[in-house]
Amino acid sequence: MSRFAKLLLVAAGVVGMSSVAFPVQAQEGEPAYAPTMLVLDASGSMKAADPGGGSKMDAAKAAVRTFVGVAPAESKVGLTVYGTGTGSSDAEKATGCRDVRLLRGAETIDKGALTSAVDGIEASGYTPIGAALRKAAEALPQSGPRSIVLVSDGEDTCAPPDPCEVARELNQQGVKVVIHAIGFGVDAKSRAQLTCIAQTTGGTYTDAADGAALERVLPRVSQAALRTYKPVGTPIIGTATYRNAPVATPGQYLDTIGQKEKRYYAVDVPQGATAYFSGTLSFPRVHHDKPNGDTSELDVRVYGADGEDCNGFEFDSVVNSSHGAALTVAKTWDGATKAKTGNTSSDKCRGGGRYYFVPEWSGIADNMPERMPIELLVGIEPAVTDAGPPAATAKTAFTEPAGGSVPAPGGGSFNVAGALNGSGSYTDTLQRGEFVFYRVKLDWGQGLAYRVQYQETGSHGVDGLSTITTTLYSPLREEIDNDFTSYNGEAHVLPTSKPALATVPVRYNNRTAAEAQDRNQSIAGWYYIAVKLGPAHTEGAGGPVPIRLDVTVAGNADSGPRYGAATAGGVFGENATQSTNEKPSANENEPSATSAAENSSGISTTGSAMIIVGAVVVLGLIFSGLMLWRRRTTPPGR
Repeated sequence: MSRFAKLLLVAAGVVGMSSVAFPVQAQEGEPAYAPTMLVLDASGSMKAADPGGGSKMDAAKAAVRTFVGVAPAESKVGLTVYGTGTGSSDAEKATGCRDVRLLRGAETIDKGALTSAVDGIEASGYTPIGAALRKAAEALPQSGPRSIVLVSDGEDTCAPPDPCEVARELNQQGVKVVIHAIGFGVDAKSRAQLTCIAQTTGGTYTDAADGAALERVLPRVSQAALRTYKPVGTPIIGTATYRNAPVATPGQYLDTIGQKEKRYYAVDVPQGATAYFSGTLSFPRVHHDKPNGDTSELDVRVYGADGEDCNGFEFDSVVNSSHGAALTVAKTWDGATKAKTGNTSSDKCRGGGRYYFVPEWSGIADNMPERMPIELLVGIEPAVTDAGPPAATAKTAFTEPAGGSVPAPGGGSFNVAGALNGSGSYTDTLQRGEFVFYRVKLDWGQGLAYRVQYQETGSHGVDGLSTITTTLYSPLREEIDNDFTSYNGEAHVLPTSKPALATVPVRYNNRTAAEAQDRNQSIAGWYYIAVKLGPAHTEGAGGPVPIRLDVTVAGNADSGPRYGAATAGGVFGENATQSTNEKPSANENEPSATSAAENSSGISTTGSAMIIVGAVVVLGLIFSGLMLWRRRTTPPGR
């Protein structure tokens, strides 16, 4: 079935399927959650009545209890509170603005102790949000991913320190903390401040008009925070020109990039070798209610000796950046495999030598940060003396897995994708708005086929309608295939029109396969599965969705091609200790890259009125799904 035909069927009412969020990889097979601190407002204003009955403080406690009840047993959750130790008189302000208490550290969750701590909170004093964020950050681990979930019913009443500046300060110190903020019945001024706090750190802002809404959204936001995105890689600082670009060897790197900015990185490519380069931006989830202005684009260009333009260009774009989409552009460069011709200009882009890879964040969606982390993946594949078997011609066949399912928490990006140990059935639970990654190791001669089962939740109807998507990626993070549709709480399987999404068996000669879509399955290593559950049509509706990944890894591993040079470190440096020849930035005031983490790269009713509303919503979701229709162009190389 064609994509266009599929869109028509979905618009006609075929209901079935996608989404965003982000964690860190622990040891393979172990769940990984970001230590998360709940920061709870207990200022005097929280004594006000909630529309649903009781006080706002009562509603906040109920929301925290709900979250605690569904939090994973392995998660690490702490609790900080402000406003409990003083009243709100002018005479008490100096003391009240220091009134921040750490009730529970971010250790493996003790649900009984955390609930008891929440039950004992009494609202009374000031609103020192900036001071509370600092104290919460100090109580979190000082390396790896970490998150804060802030619930406040108003703006800071104690600045300085200004809470938005504190959020910026936490990121500049290299100890990045993602802050998700929830405005509990706030006014426009408070909403602006809380939004600034969240967006400055790459987090999310969510409105909760009353206690019922807070009880819906707090568990979702907190669960997303536990699986928070953390960019990782060896720090590197790209430059504005090729002349002083840092030299990158195979491996994974981390830099920052500004809007409309180009960053140069040098890679020394031996004669006959193939070079690989990719850059990934993972956008923060931000509020966006306009019909356009939500598209982002990332480009990469290749330059040769003396900065010669080699006419090597790729670009990729994504709609719905505000959903927290991950955008990757990848480039395979074979200039070093070509013989020099004697033409001075042309030879600068041929044969072994130093090449420059230049990503540019060229298309900017509304409400995005001025600078963002960019993850870079560099690979060098030596020339072969024996390429091995011919290109594969058939996709891997899917086989129904035998036996029970195994829990397998996914990660929020390629770098921290949850590892799936070969053929089998794996389970996870996605929150609304999550984009979760898994990875499967394929050796030479092996292929992958999989499908995703979105389970029945019992919550049907337009309010809980979401898009669902799954995407299959190569080790270079190039898209191989994807499928998407809509989901309203009824069980649904992706893909919809074939048994599974699949690779061909991995062979070196696939790079010259007759079918263009098979050419990026020409290197052994980690292949990635992204699974998305989009935001519900109505904020807070629908709830989490259990999923099951049925995976087939087929084919006997073989020795693969014979390389003319050693590859002990791995094509992407995955088997070696990462290092980089880092040079200072040309701009002394330019922000430095975030601190490095371990390299884990490896070489996603009834009635006519309801029918009309449903059709409009589904059409909107179809447009959301179009974010997966990537655009890529490569002018002829030299």
